Amino acid sequence: MLKLVRWLSSWPLWLLHVLGAALGWLTYALSPSYRSRLRANAARAGLGVADRRASVAEAGRLVSELPRLWLRPPAQGIADPLQWQGRELLQAKLDRGRGLVLLTPHLGSFEVSAQAYAEAFGRQRPITVLYRPARKRWLRELEETARARPALATAPATLAGVRQMLRALKRGDTVGLLPDQVPPAGMGVWVPFFGQPAYTMTLAARLVQQTGAEVALLWTERLADGRGYLVHAQDLPQPLPERGDEASALVINQAMEDVIRQCPRQYLWGYHRYKQPRQQEPA
Repeated sequence: MLKLVRWLSSWPLWLLHVLGAALGWLTYALSPSYRSRLRANAARAGLGVADRRASVAEAGRLVSELPRLWLRPPAQGIADPLQWQGRELLQAKLDRGRGLVLLTPHLGSFEVSAQAYAEAFGRQRPITVLYRPARKRWLRELEETARARPALATAPATLAGVRQMLRALKRGDTVGLLPDQVPPAGMGVWVPFFGQPAYTMTLAARLVQQTGAEVALLWTERLADGRGYLVHAQDLPQPLPERGDEASALVINQAMEDVIRQCPRQYLWGYHRYKQPRQQEPA
């Protein structure tokens, strides 16, 4: 499997995206549960048929571009063109030196977001990204190796990982996480997401509230025809409350909805967003 991934990493981005679109439709055709979930989630958000169909191919492109992003040499930058929208917003927040929490939904090429930040701002303030380790050993080892890059560290979704992120923020550094990822039991609250209750993490807001860090939205749009990526940095539409898990989670979910509506074709509508959380000891 690793040999195949390494071979794919040498392909140009446009060709990987052609392969990925086919992979997305193949998965959609062969998995009734995935197909049903994608349709239900997209309908819940009011997506039309054209946007929903486009999202099937985009989900496959997300997977197919990973070898190119993961397996280049650690010191080498992203090989494909990067454009920024809102870069000055992040710079202003970093200049205040209070730490920065970046919130990234399952939208577009979210793997690029952290790497793009590390390339642009890592020398000033490194980033630590929260992730959930893969269950398969070979994939877990590949993730850990590929995601650890200059100015970019990873933190597992455990108590030790939360402590690692808190230390980073107290140094004035940056942390990143996906707030629309379903957290383990005991680490979230039930609040609406596109009109239906979804178990939503409280960690993102607590990091901000406990450290006084800045907060911003960071997401990456995949450009057509392999032309690279457009990285968006935005403020929250409304500030986080000073306290209250449910109120804070609701503000974050509403912010995620606003971002997703900007680029609905590239959201992972097949993600099991409304599932019951995994049963494990809360951090």
